[in-house]
Amino acid sequence: MTDLALPHPLALLTADEIDAARLAADRAGLVTDTTRFVYVGLDEAPKHEVLAHHEGDAVRRRVSMILLDRATGVGTVATADVTSGEIVEARTVDATGEGQAPILDEEFDDIEAMLLRSEEWLSALDKRGIDPHKIRAVPLSAGNFGHDDETGRRVCRVLAFLQLDETDLPWAHPVDGVCAYVDLIAGEVFKVVDSADLAVPMERGEWNAAPHASPERTDLKPLEITQPEGPSFTVDGNLITWADWSFRFTFDVREGLVLHQLGFRDGDEIRPVVHRASIPEMVVPYGDPSPARYWINYFDQGEYMFARYTNSLELGCDCLGDITYFDATISDEKGRPRVIKNAICLHEEDYGVLWKHTDMFNGMTETRRSRRLVISFFLTIGNYDYGFYWSLYLDGTIELEAKATGVVFTSAYTGPDGYATQMAPGLGAPFHQHLFCARLDMAVDGHRNAVDEVDAVPVPASDTNPYGNAFRQSRTRLTSELAARRTADNLRSRTWLVSNPDKQNRLGEDVAYALHPEGQPTLLADPSSVIARRGAFATRHLWVTLYDPTQKWPAGEIVNQSPGGDGLEAFTAGDRPLDGEDVVLWHTFGLTHFPRPEDWPVMPVDYTGFKLKPVGFFDRNPALDAPRSTASHCAESKADDSSHCHGS
Repeated sequence: MTDLALPHPLALLTADEIDAARLAADRAGLVTDTTRFVYVGLDEAPKHEVLAHHEGDAVRRRVSMILLDRATGVGTVATADVTSGEIVEARTVDATGEGQAPILDEEFDDIEAMLLRSEEWLSALDKRGIDPHKIRAVPLSAGNFGHDDETGRRVCRVLAFLQLDETDLPWAHPVDGVCAYVDLIAGEVFKVVDSADLAVPMERGEWNAAPHASPERTDLKPLEITQPEGPSFTVDGNLITWADWSFRFTFDVREGLVLHQLGFRDGDEIRPVVHRASIPEMVVPYGDPSPARYWINYFDQGEYMFARYTNSLELGCDCLGDITYFDATISDEKGRPRVIKNAICLHEEDYGVLWKHTDMFNGMTETRRSRRLVISFFLTIGNYDYGFYWSLYLDGTIELEAKATGVVFTSAYTGPDGYATQMAPGLGAPFHQHLFCARLDMAVDGHRNAVDEVDAVPVPASDTNPYGNAFRQSRTRLTSELAARRTADNLRSRTWLVSNPDKQNRLGEDVAYALHPEGQPTLLADPSSVIARRGAFATRHLWVTLYDPTQKWPAGEIVNQSPGGDGLEAFTAGDRPLDGEDVVLWHTFGLTHFPRPEDWPVMPVDYTGFKLKPVGFFDRNPALDAPRSTASHCAESKADDSSHCHGS
């Protein structure tokens, strides 16, 4: 049992709570010697409890778990009330109807030994003249393609990469055209697809080895960022206050960093903007249709619980300046607490000019610099590394930026008419997408909101527009869930406006925030494809749902080997009304990656994300109070020439 005096329902998950959840599961008969804890996370209190909480109130805490029995393949979803020490809900995962529990590291650790026991696998390598002991096996989630020999079976598919020595980068040497299908419960290879004998590229791929190595440059001078008086934010547990912003954060092995109760102080009032913001799912579909690779599409969160691979961040490398770090406490696969040191980074950044004007009439010469508060984490999952950065700005903007780097997933290069870019002689990198889904539980000045689609539209020439120069905004109210399945349109500068019909600004207009999408492609796979069914969330830029605390996962709760049909498709099928309701926005954004030779051997960071910007939420520019720069050269030059102080 845990201490009832926890400070807040949304406090970070603790080691004691993880232990309490494991012990509750054990007492309930859910744990054997072969049981593993695939997921352990805070089961957040319902919204009404969070909103009603006052300091000193007793706090009820629950922990959600997904368990896997490695001996039988049976998955169990359970919830423990760690305040009472009891299991309050438990159900068995339907392996045929739902899919399989997420993937364990422990399972993948056993793969190479399984391959070495397969005569069919060894024969495929032998005909290629490859020593099987030099193969690095890369097991990957299998998807669900309706194959009869996989029904109800816990499966992964395995690709091979050659490692010439301990320092060699295996990604440079794909053994393409062959794939092993593995039954993870039986511990055996049950099928080998050997469709093409393709040459293995042999040029090395380490960034610091020939032919890529180059001397480290010496012409960049040190760049130091200091805050002599310390940071401007305050930290109280997991409550962060900075400038006019306040929020809480938690950390989940499936979602990663989660922000709660984002609010902006306006006078004496903290006005809510977003109740909860997270990135609960992503999918990486590949476009190679070959027999050995058609199945590749990873749900890095639902299948792999990607935030368990969060990096421990280092000052000067991952974060620069006056940094505050936070540890994350998660569960290992035996249900015991594990601490990731320095998992989360919090810091301020200068962000160039915030506002500026030199006026020809009244002589005004003013410049203010922008600053943002950034909270972030970085993880490595297989060949890719991802960073997620939430930024808050002085003008009320909220931004999420996802960064993708690491090593591209490789194949043999079969020619310019294929589905890959040649990265090095004979080495391909298949075309693919990185599609993320944000879940934004909006609370724009309260929990009764409405959503409009806003487009820029031309006005035809007419008697009222005789010169044809007019254009205006068109607003369309999204009144129900089916009507709110939307696609971005950059040619119309499309945004989605979330307003509060009960709150108006001084001009009499409903206060609002707008979601600004990047408008990059959604899922490019054919609508009839398996991935379009399993990853339906990625087929639209926007979905809007009526708030339901049980609807957290855009591709469904169970994703590994799922047949599809769960998640946002199911959430919105009832077409619930949205106008003036408690609404949740689900936004798909991401990258379509046609790799370049410059992405090899290590890929420079690529960026994607979105912004939420105030639209009439404030009565005027909320950053008029930004301080003048204290830089001495700015102060000295201001009287004669402000152009030297504004930077960029």
